[in-house]
Amino acid sequence: MTGPLRDQLADYLALRRALGYRLERPEKLLGQFLGHLEHDGETVITVPSALAWAQLPAGGDSNWRAYRLSVVRGFATYLHAIDPVHEVPAAGLLPQRPLRASPYLYSDAEVAALIAATATLRTPLRRATFATLIGLLSVTGIRIGEAISLDRGDVDLAGGRLTIRFGKFGKTRELALHPSAVQALRNYRQARDRSAPQTGTPAFFVSAAGTRLIYCNVHNTFHRLVRHIGLLPRSPSCRPRIHDLRHTFAVRAMLDAYAAGEDGQARLTLLSAWLGHVHPDNTYWYLSAAPELMALAGQRLEALLTGGPEARS
Repeated sequence: MTGPLRDQLADYLALRRALGYRLERPEKLLGQFLGHLEHDGETVITVPSALAWAQLPAGGDSNWRAYRLSVVRGFATYLHAIDPVHEVPAAGLLPQRPLRASPYLYSDAEVAALIAATATLRTPLRRATFATLIGLLSVTGIRIGEAISLDRGDVDLAGGRLTIRFGKFGKTRELALHPSAVQALRNYRQARDRSAPQTGTPAFFVSAAGTRLIYCNVHNTFHRLVRHIGLLPRSPSCRPRIHDLRHTFAVRAMLDAYAAGEDGQARLTLLSAWLGHVHPDNTYWYLSAAPELMALAGQRLEALLTGGPEARS
């Protein structure tokens, strides 16, 4: 159904995307919210209608309900500036429980086991896709969304570089690849070109149907591999997730820097740029869950206080 609110939603999304936001999930949710209003015959946003929709379905997670309401609040704020008839739900109407997952730091053996477990997948192309994808995530630390957004032209095997065009806030960055990663990607490209159906997709990583990978399907397959090799949660908030390959990469990069006697702060600055973090404090959080790094930080603090040689790094 089309109407004034649908048109205004298109304008709102276009404005925010011009500022660098991608908004895939908010676009979907706001479309559902407008469908809810249309079903009820409402043409303006009110606080009761926003609250009623945000709390669907009954018994949902409190953080998810709060997120749904925050998405509506952003759109309602935009509409209210145009026409005050639209009401803006106040922040905090649906309390959000602050809960951030603890990173699951994979060992080398666990990463190798996950890659080996891809041999249980159904087709040769699917096996090659997930083995290469997991390997690339583990050695580059890129986000899963960035990996599945890679186009063929973004993977420069001759130059040994990746171009990440779909980072957060639309930031683009280039990453150098180790020769072993280049060879693995070259092998995958050959397998993909030999086996994938010709669909015309520009995607580098493709599904068995020859189309770009979808995050939810990647997520489900990864957890099937996790169950296959028997990885278990370390706590209720520390479960093996595909995103934790990124955390593991960040921790390893810092441990390697310390082992080589490098300046830890300088490496951290480079690591933040490599990971595509907008704010360095996000990189600090990535590293805070690693006991090894916390121990090294303690040693360097002690050396600083006592004037020992470790104070220099």
